[in-house]
Amino acid sequence: MNNETSHETHLKRVLARKDVLALAFGAMIGWGWIVLTGSWIQSAGSLGAITAFLIGGLIIVLVGLTYAELASAMPQVGGEHVYSYRAMGHFASFLCTWAITLGYVSVVAFEAVALPTVVEHLFPNYAVGQMWNIAGWDVKATWVAVGVAGSVLMMAINYIGVRTAALVQKVVTLLILAVGVMFITGALFQGSTETMQPLFSVEEGVMGGIMMVIIMVPFMFVGFDVIPQAAEEIDLPFKEIGRVLMISVILAVFWYSFIILGTALMLDPEALGASSLAVPDAMQAAFQAPWAGNLMILAGIAGIITSWNAFYIGGSRAIYALAHSGMLPAFLAKLHPKHRTPTNAILLMGLLSSLAPFFGRQALVWLVVAGGLGIVIAYLFVALSFVALRRNEPEMARPFRVRRGKTVGALSVILSVALIGMYLPGSPSALSTIEWIIFAGWMLIGLSLYAWSRRRYGVAYSDTVMRRELAGADPYPGR
Repeated sequence: MNNETSHETHLKRVLARKDVLALAFGAMIGWGWIVLTGSWIQSAGSLGAITAFLIGGLIIVLVGLTYAELASAMPQVGGEHVYSYRAMGHFASFLCTWAITLGYVSVVAFEAVALPTVVEHLFPNYAVGQMWNIAGWDVKATWVAVGVAGSVLMMAINYIGVRTAALVQKVVTLLILAVGVMFITGALFQGSTETMQPLFSVEEGVMGGIMMVIIMVPFMFVGFDVIPQAAEEIDLPFKEIGRVLMISVILAVFWYSFIILGTALMLDPEALGASSLAVPDAMQAAFQAPWAGNLMILAGIAGIITSWNAFYIGGSRAIYALAHSGMLPAFLAKLHPKHRTPTNAILLMGLLSSLAPFFGRQALVWLVVAGGLGIVIAYLFVALSFVALRRNEPEMARPFRVRRGKTVGALSVILSVALIGMYLPGSPSALSTIEWIIFAGWMLIGLSLYAWSRRRYGVAYSDTVMRRELAGADPYPGR
């Protein structure tokens, strides 16, 4: 591998506490709550949907604790890549990181489909130029163009530097929070508990309905793990990295729960069934004015930007970390000499994001579920790494040390396995055929690239790089 061409410079620590919190929280709240809140309430009932997010949020909090300890102990780029390597070795590290990368790619692709969808609500009938039909949905040229243009813009923001991306993230996250507080306050004063009936799903049963919502929870909460991915660019005491990570997760749990509550207070089941975007409709009902609904749609667009931005950062750093250690082709580890961004990894994320709109709106569901499986697999690897390192390296410096580590680790492993089981055949929420094809295709592509890279660079090269990084040394001395 040509070290001089692939690794011109280090990543630079420039992200402050507010940058990191906005990065993680903005990533988790995204756009999905605008589109999916109505279906969550219909699937599980109002209280059932809130319960699903509280249970799912508890799982994510436990997994987040393992991340928090490991991120403070090993603040290197790649996050899961570094932890799983130290605990379980070369191949496990690749599987873990490639799985979480599917989650990141699925989010940036999801946002490229979400953007033209929401623009349709602001400018009805703008979609013209029939291209083809996929899964019963007409793909139109102007609709695709909006998604591709948004993806290219986000790619450009990330290409020119993480400082710019962080500034965009802070400003837009503040907008979302302001509109969210308006909505929740209005719903609590104007809403009625009568519209919350049924509290739990009648058709699916209490647990069946809750499970149908829980399966989407990993996708909705993916984002806190962007912090470990960008750990090498965070300018904070290592202990604070873990604390900020946990704060972001807890804030997101409250956000989703209150958004569901506010929507259920304002829209009865009939109104939910007739609504294509339940949260903006609930906002409009709370303030009894069309401008309020449009304001919420703008908050949704802001959510698209925060999520899109964060996962360009997270996904490109995961790909960079794999290539940097010889597990993917070396050109993906190139850093820009001026901006210090992983340029080719960002360009690859942009390409994959730009392709998504060509598959139409049905791609939203496929990406959520297939990407969700990749995410929970990575969570399992991180939980296993946490347990293994607590046992094998008890004296390792842990600036953010989780109390009752054995219990937290065991619960994280068990709950991660349970989440994976919900995606498997036989579960009410199992993946469909097309979703399995997406997941299997991604893994096969990754394994092929891994096999090629292993022949090209060798395991010894990867081991040398990773050992030097874990020791805090320059893995390419003298360059």
